[in-house]
Amino acid sequence: MEDKIIRNKIESLLFLWGEPLDISLISEAINLNKKETRNMLDDLIKEYEYRNTSLEIRCINDNYQIQTKKEYYDFLKEIFVKNKNTRLTNTTMEVLSIIAYKQPITRIEIDEIRGVKSSSSIDTLTKKNLIKEVGRLDKIGKPILYGTTDEFLYYFNINSLEDLPKLNEIEKIIKEKENENK
Repeated sequence: MEDKIIRNKIESLLFLWGEPLDISLISEAINLNKKETRNMLDDLIKEYEYRNTSLEIRCINDNYQIQTKKEYYDFLKEIFVKNKNTRLTNTTMEVLSIIAYKQPITRIEIDEIRGVKSSSSIDTLTKKNLIKEVGRLDKIGKPILYGTTDEFLYYFNINSLEDLPKLNEIEKIIKEKENENK
């Protein structure tokens, strides 16, 4: 019975918090160590899967969040007006893709890959918290190195960068699409 009460406390904490919550804060709140907390969270995740509701608990980099399952996205999108500020242009998506696959990377390196300036897209991605400064290059001028954030993982509904499609898979899809259009 004690475990059920602890899982209920975790569930209510995740529900009320709304944003991803680090396991350290959850552990501190329920007064258990991280291993015991992780076990409780794993049990709670399995319980959600068993109940087969529209909600799930996601874990990305030891941050936990209750969210709606992706299969309900289209339904919810029809009901709620999507904020235009969350949309990414093709140009911004191109810059984000380069950063995701080449990180850490400087703006100059991105510009060289694209053949045009990328400052505006980098500013947009930074404001949307999809990329961040991850360091400085040890060269003259100390250019900023960019990388993706956990928000990037949430935005694209992936657990880690390893879940990104491999470049050769993307090339294969592009070739298949080109052949279909011929």
